[in-house]
Amino acid sequence: MLDNESDSPLEGKVVSEEQYPQPDTTMAMVIYALYLASFILGFTSIIGVVIAYVYKGKGPAWLDEHYRYQIRTFWIGLVYGVIFSLLTLILIGFPLLLALAVWLIIRCVKGFKGLQEKRAPSNVDSWLF
Repeated sequence: MLDNESDSPLEGKVVSEEQYPQPDTTMAMVIYALYLASFILGFTSIIGVVIAYVYKGKGPAWLDEHYRYQIRTFWIGLVYGVIFSLLTLILIGFPLLLALAVWLIIRCVKGFKGLQEKRAPSNVDSWLF
């Protein structure tokens, strides 16, 4: 176990091009875009998580951390979404669903930023941001 809370040795670290050749980050970007498109189309996040499972393990470690982050984002979001949808029966679910939308947007923006900087997203194992 590492000194910090995460099991990922690359979390938040910038990777130089000398260490790894320039990997193709297109699919990871597409997955984040599919997650955001799910606000309009509803089903695109399912396509995104399938793609993340397919591409996980086929790139450098920092890129694989993005796929793991995306997979966790999908499943955590699904759990939160189901619980919050049930809570709409007592009206508290509506603001919680809004908070879930903000949570998803923040995670996708963090992911996009990490991809641009060619580093693993921070707090991959977190249920928050």
